[in-house]
Amino acid sequence: MEKKTVVIGVIGADAHAVGNKIIDLTLCNHGFNVVNLGVMVSQEEFIDAAVETSADAILVSSLYGHGEIDCMGLRQKCDEAGLKNMPLFVGGNLVVGKQNFEDVKERFLSMGFDYVYAPSTPIEETIGDLKKHLGLE
Repeated sequence: MEKKTVVIGVIGADAHAVGNKIIDLTLCNHGFNVVNLGVMVSQEEFIDAAVETSADAILVSSLYGHGEIDCMGLRQKCDEAGLKNMPLFVGGNLVVGKQNFEDVKERFLSMGFDYVYAPSTPIEETIGDLKKHLGLE
């Protein structure tokens, strides 16, 4: 069976690299082909990598609290680039301050993300959702 390809990276001006490496390693250990864009990744870089690699999903992380701003418009740009059904996953510390996560999740879902994860969600939970979404389970 062909490995599924996922594009991962830390969006915006965020330079948090440790979690990105853990996500990369864990996805690889679960049989995924990982295209890791690293940190400080623009929306366009995510999209270009997904197009170039015929990716099966995009996983966006953000830890510095500005994920909501950095992610606005990503779904529309994916659609315009021919990635209309591209599953979009996002997680980390997505907003500044203490906000009700259900409210944050709702805002990201309304922005077109398919899966939204609270801070400290184990990557295994995301991988389970990814496998289900891609029909691997």
